[in-house]
Amino acid sequence: MKKLTFSTIAFAVSLAFGSGAMAQGISKSEYKTGKDTISADYKAAKTGCATLSGNTKDVCVLEAKGKEKIAKAELQASYKPSVKNAYEVRVAKADATYAVAKEKCDDLAGNAKDVCVKEAKATQVAAKADAKAQMKVTDANKAADEKSSDARAKASSETLDARNQAATDKLDAQYKVEKEKCDTFSGNAKDNCLAQAKVRFGKS
Repeated sequence: MKKLTFSTIAFAVSLAFGSGAMAQGISKSEYKTGKDTISADYKAAKTGCATLSGNTKDVCVLEAKGKEKIAKAELQASYKPSVKNAYEVRVAKADATYAVAKEKCDDLAGNAKDVCVKEAKATQVAAKADAKAQMKVTDANKAADEKSSDARAKASSETLDARNQAATDKLDAQYKVEKEKCDTFSGNAKDNCLAQAKVRFGKS
Protein backbone atom coordinates (compact mmCIF):
# COMPACT_ATOMS: atom_id res chain seq x y z
CA MET A 1 0.00 0.00 0.00
CA LYS A 2 1.23 3.49 -0.79
CA LYS A 3 2.61 5.24 2.27
CA LEU A 4 0.35 7.93 3.72
CA THR A 5 2.40 11.05 4.37
CA PHE A 6 1.60 14.12 6.45
CA SER A 7 1.08 16.14 3.25
CA THR A 8 -1.46 13.56 2.10
CA ILE A 9 -3.26 13.87 5.44
CA ALA A 10 -3.27 17.67 5.25
CA PHE A 11 -4.60 17.52 1.68
CA ALA A 12 -7.39 15.20 2.79
CA VAL A 13 -8.30 17.62 5.58
CA SER A 14 -8.43 20.53 3.14
CA LEU A 15 -10.76 18.54 0.90
CA ALA A 16 -12.95 17.65 3.84
CA PHE A 17 -13.42 21.21 5.08
CA GLY A 18 -12.58 23.49 2.17
CA SER A 19 -16.17 23.75 0.95
CA GLY A 20 -17.72 23.84 4.41
CA ALA A 21 -19.40 20.50 3.85
CA MET A 22 -18.38 17.24 5.44
CA ALA A 23 -16.67 15.12 2.80
CA GLN A 24 -16.09 11.38 2.73
CA GLY A 25 -13.19 10.42 4.99
CA ILE A 26 -10.18 8.28 4.19
CA SER A 27 -10.45 4.49 4.45
CA LYS A 28 -9.76 2.51 7.62
CA SER A 29 -6.62 1.00 6.08
CA GLU A 30 -5.33 4.46 5.15
CA TYR A 31 -6.09 5.61 8.68
CA LYS A 32 -4.08 2.72 10.16
CA THR A 33 -1.18 3.37 7.79
CA GLY A 34 -1.29 7.03 8.77
CA LYS A 35 -1.05 6.17 12.47
CA ASP A 36 1.96 3.93 11.83
CA THR A 37 3.66 6.67 9.82
CA ILE A 38 3.06 9.27 12.53
CA SER A 39 4.45 6.93 15.19
CA ALA A 40 7.57 6.20 13.14
CA ASP A 41 8.15 9.87 12.36
CA TYR A 42 7.83 10.79 16.05
CA LYS A 43 10.31 8.14 17.14
CA ALA A 44 12.79 9.28 14.50
CA ALA A 45 12.42 12.93 15.53
CA LYS A 46 12.83 12.08 19.22
CA THR A 47 15.95 10.04 18.46
CA GLY A 48 17.39 13.06 16.68
CA CYS A 49 16.85 15.14 19.84
CA ALA A 50 19.03 12.73 21.85
CA THR A 51 22.19 14.28 20.39
CA LEU A 52 21.26 17.68 21.87
CA SER A 53 21.43 18.94 25.45
CA GLY A 54 19.90 21.49 27.79
CA ASN A 55 16.98 23.62 26.75
CA THR A 56 17.73 23.02 23.07
CA LYS A 57 16.98 19.34 23.65
CA ASP A 58 13.80 20.17 25.58
CA VAL A 59 12.58 22.37 22.72
CA CYS A 60 13.40 19.65 20.20
CA VAL A 61 11.40 17.05 22.14
CA LEU A 62 8.41 19.38 22.47
CA GLU A 63 8.54 20.15 18.74
CA ALA A 64 8.49 16.42 18.00
CA LYS A 65 5.56 15.86 20.37
CA GLY A 66 3.71 18.85 18.92
CA LYS A 67 4.11 17.59 15.36
CA GLU A 68 2.86 14.17 16.46
CA LYS A 69 -0.25 15.62 18.13
CA ILE A 70 -1.03 17.82 15.14
CA ALA A 71 -0.55 14.93 12.71
CA LYS A 72 -2.85 12.71 14.82
CA ALA A 73 -5.52 15.41 14.91
CA GLU A 74 -5.26 15.93 11.14
CA LEU A 75 -5.44 12.19 10.55
CA GLN A 76 -8.56 11.88 12.70
CA ALA A 77 -10.12 14.82 10.84
CA SER A 78 -9.44 13.12 7.51
CA TYR A 79 -10.77 9.79 8.77
CA LYS A 80 -13.93 11.23 10.33
CA PRO A 81 -14.53 14.71 8.87
CA SER A 82 -16.55 16.92 11.19
CA VAL A 83 -16.67 20.48 12.46
CA LYS A 84 -15.47 19.24 15.88
CA ASN A 85 -12.47 17.40 14.46
CA ALA A 86 -11.53 20.42 12.34
CA TYR A 87 -11.62 22.43 15.57
CA GLU A 88 -9.38 19.86 17.30
CA VAL A 89 -6.77 20.29 14.56
CA ARG A 90 -6.59 24.02 15.22
CA VAL A 91 -6.42 23.46 18.98
CA ALA A 92 -3.60 20.93 18.55
CA LYS A 93 -1.65 23.49 16.50
CA ALA A 94 -2.25 26.21 19.10
CA ASP A 95 -1.17 23.98 21.99
CA ALA A 96 1.92 22.70 20.17
CA THR A 97 3.02 26.22 19.24
CA TYR A 98 2.49 27.41 22.82
CA ALA A 99 4.44 24.52 24.38
CA VAL A 100 7.47 25.17 22.17
CA ALA A 101 7.31 28.96 22.55
CA LYS A 102 7.02 28.67 26.35
CA GLU A 103 9.98 26.30 26.53
CA LYS A 104 12.09 28.70 24.48
CA CYS A 105 11.37 31.35 27.11
CA ASP A 106 13.55 29.34 29.52
CA ASP A 107 16.58 30.78 27.71
CA LEU A 108 15.61 34.15 29.20
CA ALA A 109 15.43 35.41 32.78
CA GLY A 110 13.57 37.91 34.94
CA ASN A 111 10.92 40.13 33.40
CA ALA A 112 12.03 39.26 29.86
CA LYS A 113 11.14 35.64 30.57
CA ASP A 114 7.81 36.60 32.17
CA VAL A 115 6.86 38.73 29.16
CA CYS A 116 7.93 35.93 26.81
CA VAL A 117 5.65 33.45 28.60
CA LYS A 118 2.72 35.88 28.59
CA GLU A 119 3.20 36.56 24.87
CA ALA A 120 3.28 32.83 24.15
CA LYS A 121 0.07 32.42 26.14
CA ALA A 122 -1.57 35.35 24.35
CA THR A 123 -0.81 33.72 21.00
CA GLN A 124 -2.32 30.44 22.21
CA VAL A 125 -5.43 32.16 23.56
CA ALA A 126 -5.89 34.04 20.28
CA ALA A 127 -5.56 30.88 18.19
CA LYS A 128 -7.99 28.94 20.40
CA ALA A 129 -10.46 31.83 20.46
CA ASP A 130 -10.43 31.95 16.66
CA ALA A 131 -10.83 28.16 16.46
CA LYS A 132 -13.79 28.22 18.85
CA ALA A 133 -15.42 31.10 17.01
CA GLN A 134 -15.00 29.33 13.68
CA MET A 135 -16.57 26.16 15.07
CA LYS A 136 -19.56 28.10 16.42
CA VAL A 137 -19.98 30.00 13.17
CA THR A 138 -19.87 26.80 11.11
CA ASP A 139 -22.36 25.06 13.41
CA ALA A 140 -24.68 28.07 13.38
CA ASN A 141 -24.59 28.36 9.59
CA LYS A 142 -25.19 24.65 9.19
CA ALA A 143 -28.23 24.84 11.45
CA ALA A 144 -29.51 27.89 9.59
CA ASP A 145 -29.26 26.09 6.26
CA GLU A 146 -31.54 23.40 7.62
CA LYS A 147 -34.15 25.61 9.24
CA SER A 148 -36.32 28.70 8.88
CA SER A 149 -35.55 32.39 8.54
CA ASP A 150 -35.84 32.67 12.33
CA ALA A 151 -33.07 30.13 12.68
CA ARG A 152 -30.96 32.07 10.19
CA ALA A 153 -31.43 35.22 12.24
CA LYS A 154 -30.41 33.31 15.36
CA ALA A 155 -27.36 31.94 13.53
CA SER A 156 -26.37 35.46 12.57
CA SER A 157 -26.63 36.54 16.19
CA GLU A 158 -24.62 33.54 17.40
CA THR A 159 -21.97 34.27 14.80
CA LEU A 160 -21.63 37.85 16.05
CA ASP A 161 -21.49 36.68 19.67
CA ALA A 162 -18.80 34.10 18.86
CA ARG A 163 -16.63 36.65 17.09
CA ASN A 164 -17.10 39.21 19.87
CA GLN A 165 -16.09 36.63 22.47
CA ALA A 166 -13.01 35.73 20.47
CA ALA A 167 -12.05 39.40 20.25
CA THR A 168 -12.54 39.82 24.01
CA ASP A 169 -10.41 36.77 24.83
CA LYS A 170 -7.59 38.03 22.62
CA LEU A 171 -7.70 41.54 24.10
CA ASP A 172 -7.61 40.14 27.65
CA ALA A 173 -4.58 38.02 26.83
CA GLN A 174 -2.77 40.96 25.23
CA TYR A 175 -3.63 43.14 28.24
CA LYS A 176 -1.85 40.63 30.48
CA VAL A 177 1.23 40.93 28.27
CA GLU A 178 1.22 44.72 28.59
CA LYS A 179 0.76 44.51 32.37
CA GLU A 180 3.74 42.18 32.62
CA LYS A 181 5.87 44.62 30.64
CA CYS A 182 5.08 47.29 33.23
CA ASP A 183 7.00 45.25 35.83
CA THR A 184 10.22 46.61 34.29
CA PHE A 185 9.32 49.93 35.94
CA SER A 186 8.72 50.97 39.54
CA GLY A 187 6.93 53.70 41.45
CA ASN A 188 5.10 56.34 39.41
CA ALA A 189 6.53 55.04 36.15
CA LYS A 190 4.97 51.64 36.79
CA ASP A 191 1.66 53.22 37.86
CA ASN A 192 1.57 55.30 34.67
CA CYS A 193 2.39 52.25 32.57
CA LEU A 194 -0.45 50.27 34.14
CA ALA A 195 -2.84 53.21 33.77
CA GLN A 196 -2.01 53.53 30.08
CA ALA A 197 -2.48 49.78 29.59
CA LYS A 198 -5.92 49.99 31.20
CA VAL A 199 -6.94 52.83 28.94
CA ARG A 200 -5.60 51.10 25.83
CA PHE A 201 -7.51 47.90 26.57
CA GLY A 202 -10.63 49.44 28.08
CA LYS A 203 -10.09 48.21 31.63
CA SER A 204 -11.54 50.07 34.57
